Amino acid sequence: MAFEPVAAAVLVPFAVAGFALAVRGLGPGRGWIPGLAFGVAFYFVLIFWMRAVGTDAWIALSGIEALFYGLLGSVTAVLVRRRAWPLWFAAAWVSMEVVRSSWPFSGMPWGRLAFATVDTPVAPALAYVGSTGVSFLLALSGGLLAHLLVSRGRSRWVAVGALGVTAVVATAPAVMPYEPRIDGHTTVAAVQGNVPGNGDDILYDFRQVTQNHVDATVALAAEVSTGAVARPSFVVWPENSTAVDPFTDVQTADGIRTASSAIGVPILVGALVDAGPTHVLNQGIVWNPGTGAADRYTKWHPVPYGEYIPFRRFFNGKNFGRLALIPRDMLAGTRTEPLSIAGIRVADAICFDVAYDDGLYAQLGNDAQLVTVQTSNATFIHTSQIDQQFAISRLRAIELGRWVVVAATNGISGIIAPDGTVVDRAGIRTRDVLVQQVGLGTGVTPAVRLGAWTGRVCLTLTILGLLLTLVPYRRRQHRQRTESSPRREVPVSVAHAEGPAPELGEG
Repeated sequence: MAFEPVAAAVLVPFAVAGFALAVRGLGPGRGWIPGLAFGVAFYFVLIFWMRAVGTDAWIALSGIEALFYGLLGSVTAVLVRRRAWPLWFAAAWVSMEVVRSSWPFSGMPWGRLAFATVDTPVAPALAYVGSTGVSFLLALSGGLLAHLLVSRGRSRWVAVGALGVTAVVATAPAVMPYEPRIDGHTTVAAVQGNVPGNGDDILYDFRQVTQNHVDATVALAAEVSTGAVARPSFVVWPENSTAVDPFTDVQTADGIRTASSAIGVPILVGALVDAGPTHVLNQGIVWNPGTGAADRYTKWHPVPYGEYIPFRRFFNGKNFGRLALIPRDMLAGTRTEPLSIAGIRVADAICFDVAYDDGLYAQLGNDAQLVTVQTSNATFIHTSQIDQQFAISRLRAIELGRWVVVAATNGISGIIAPDGTVVDRAGIRTRDVLVQQVGLGTGVTPAVRLGAWTGRVCLTLTILGLLLTLVPYRRRQHRQRTESSPRREVPVSVAHAEGPAPELGEG
């Protein structure tokens, strides 16, 4: 309930405290039980929207993610034996989030504690410590709250003081927010062309989807020519604005050329591009008027069993009918250099890419001035997924210290300032064009400088905490068993073996 659509973020530390209290006092062999129960209750509700893909997909993905909380339960059962255990517990929570956000396959970052903080006093801390750091502060708050409830005497006052310090650290950036450096401004347009039919099937009439974006861009060009709207430096189309390869499909290429010629500026097109008979690429393509395609960004994190099939040789359409809808595997991109669009360095993210740190951090580290998010959430248009993803896009604006331009096929498109404020937003299931002046940032936030190191430190602390707890515990258990075992009676003949034999009848 801390996440969209309810967004009651105040529940986060209490939920985390409940997790710690439920596991406290159990051994690792039983700690996984309440941990798994927490994971099931949390994740099956959080991504209930996955039922839009299929109930089987919802159950499978939720079940896999819930297992991580079961494992965390066993780890927590060990770490709560240590002094200052809330600190070790917070490191373990973050370690779990880091691992499940990258494994198995490309992982699933949805549900990170930090992703619940938009519109809260904690959100400005993202620019300083990143999503991983904010998750740590929230997990630490929950652990300290649990410690406060079970401690007595001096320990309770220590917990109160530590909780107060953590709260101050987490909210201080709200008083002293990070000020991004802006070295210029430009005007950008985001096109939301809409999806025909019920709106939840991008392939229902994919050519009409492309035509909608062409028509909206041509209409924008007409407004620009009359002076009603400022000419943008470039235009952003969403992911899947073309569902066939524009380099091989004549009709699609003609539509893009028509739009780019009309507006007279580059268009960042979202396209599926052929990569041989068995593979495909999900790309953002810079399409310049007159000269055509230039820079391209390829999606870093294709969705397993949604955009590619791991272990494909074990699956086929005959036995797994839904997977027959994925005839080719989508390849992952590796580009770390920002796109060059009209002389502007742009960091791109395609759909779920926005929930991962790596791709955006890499592009910001290479001096990206602006962030674009191209997304096609049509499958989930009737669910809360679109609200959850838009909240993540807003959080990224704060974390990266950049303006963020979101273009979606039919929702939610928006233009977001570096403080997370939504400057403009399109309605859901409508055709709309957003035109706004945005700032071009320079430099990187402390969060980007930290990069993956916060997660690495938490992983190291978790492993260290387990070793420091389990190794002495094993030794202590072994010593106790040795000391409690009964002494064996020594035979008299052996006892006197080194002395003179007793006389018959003695003793």
